[in-house]
Amino acid sequence: MPIAIPGSLRDEHVALHHSLVALGREPGELGESARLVSRLLAPHAEREEQFALPPLGLLGALARGEADEKMAPVFIHTDWMRKNYETMLAEHRMILAALERLLAAARAAGRDDVAGFAEKLAVHARLEEEVLYPASLLVGEYLRLRLGRLAYAATTA
Repeated sequence: MPIAIPGSLRDEHVALHHSLVALGREPGELGESARLVSRLLAPHAEREEQFALPPLGLLGALARGEADEKMAPVFIHTDWMRKNYETMLAEHRMILAALERLLAAARAAGRDDVAGFAEKLAVHARLEEEVLYPASLLVGEYLRLRLGRLAYAATTA
């Protein structure tokens, strides 16, 4: 079974990235602040897309009661996420600090659109911390319980 990021999350990440790239073209403090956010966010988002978000693609199948050994490759993602969970949260704190700078620059420039974007990105980070990251970890834990020994064998092979 393919393990892939749900389309809605992938689309949201793409849209946020495009908006941030466009803001990075702005002159002065606004553009500089956006570029800082982008520099911090790009490698973080790459790790999210590689490890944190793909397990969420199994949620629909798991909710329908489907669980089999073909899902075991998800443990590569969830085990990585378990080991790097605190690092991902620390990266969010750095990104949020940079977003505060962007928000201040937006307010100083009277750019409500940019302030709205910064706030939207901050809410997205909270959603990841409060819902998506824990759900990703739970996918792995749930499958370990459902698959039992098969799950253990898949991660030690």
